[in-house]
Amino acid sequence: MIGRSAEVRARIADEQVLAMATQMVRVLGDLKGLAMKFGQFLSMFDLELVPPEHREGFQQQLAALRDRAPAVDFAAISAVIEEDLGAPTEHWFADFDPVPIAAASIGQVHRARLADGTEVVVKVQYPGIDQAVRADLRNIGLLRGMVAQLVPGFTVAVFDEFRTHIESELDYLAEARTQQHVAELYRDHPFICVPQAFPELSSRRVLVTEYAPGLDFAAMRELPAAERDRIGEIVYRFYVGSLFELSEFCGDPHPGNILLRDDGRVVFLDFGLYKRMDAAALDVERTCLRAAAEERVADLYRLLVAAGIVDESAGVSAAEAFDYVLSASQWCLVDDELPITPELACGAVLLAIDPRLAQFAGMKRQNLPPEHLLSRRADLHTFGLLGQLRATANWHRIAREWLYGDPPQTECGVLHQNWKAARTPQPVD
Repeated sequence: MIGRSAEVRARIADEQVLAMATQMVRVLGDLKGLAMKFGQFLSMFDLELVPPEHREGFQQQLAALRDRAPAVDFAAISAVIEEDLGAPTEHWFADFDPVPIAAASIGQVHRARLADGTEVVVKVQYPGIDQAVRADLRNIGLLRGMVAQLVPGFTVAVFDEFRTHIESELDYLAEARTQQHVAELYRDHPFICVPQAFPELSSRRVLVTEYAPGLDFAAMRELPAAERDRIGEIVYRFYVGSLFELSEFCGDPHPGNILLRDDGRVVFLDFGLYKRMDAAALDVERTCLRAAAEERVADLYRLLVAAGIVDESAGVSAAEAFDYVLSASQWCLVDDELPITPELACGAVLLAIDPRLAQFAGMKRQNLPPEHLLSRRADLHTFGLLGQLRATANWHRIAREWLYGDPPQTECGVLHQNWKAARTPQPVD
């Protein structure tokens, strides 16, 4: 680079970042499984891998890993369908498009039509992906000691919970039943749409669901601010609000899993990572957030100690614990309109998990109870998704509906409340 002009150096730097992102898409996309999931994560949080001026372009390149990864040959996909369902593809489907409409970390998605004319999508696992993912999990298990130094709190119990959630994604029949359950939970909802699943046509490696067309996330990002804000609120209500309202939630918020229908409803896809949380664990989440929102520093510290999150003998102060919670959750605890940007979301993740940062070093060495692993993941990933959308709202006022039982303050909140009231059986006189 010696002797080159600043303009040439900048252009070469741009080309190098683009080339690195393109190579990562190719390599991680071919590897599939956990490696590709890591790439999907980087498409939302680049963790300061590249300079600030290149981050948006870097993440846009990696966005291909959400649903446009390198596809597997259709002959191999058709063989999986025949092996799992016991008959050739044409026996089950009147039409089946051999060109996938999406390709993600564990399987790829094809459009098809049933004999009765129903338009469906068929998600089929890549051949051998189950063995590859389990091999990755075994390797992580062998390196657990080293990983725990890089990611404090990665205990045996947390790893076991992580492994259970990842392995659950390999069972498409269980996912079909889960999706059918969630579709019923949100039946006739005014702004949330979960496509119907067909468990009777699904298997361990084949998932058949209703076809639900809509704008993808890239197109949503180009919408006017008011519409992006509305979508952001819906995303927040679905991924975070359902935890507190239903004691269950989807743990995989990312841009490849949402679409926008023509009627304004947001379609939510992919229910391989789904969690039902018991009342005691949910109460910990709610009471800690309320203590942080009310700036009850000492109370929050006592709650974290009682929950086993903070070791009282570790030397972590109440103030440090409070500041750490705020670093990850302040966006929904401050009573003010807050625009969420990729930089804000990425900064929160870095403060929470990056071992390179000395800030909150004591809190990063504390234990995360395994029952809270997926809810923390869902919360951070929702934050990242909203950052990519650049959505603005008073997130705290929305959260107060499930943290305090407050009446809704937004149009979506009123619609949601009216829908719940209509679904609740009325007492008989």
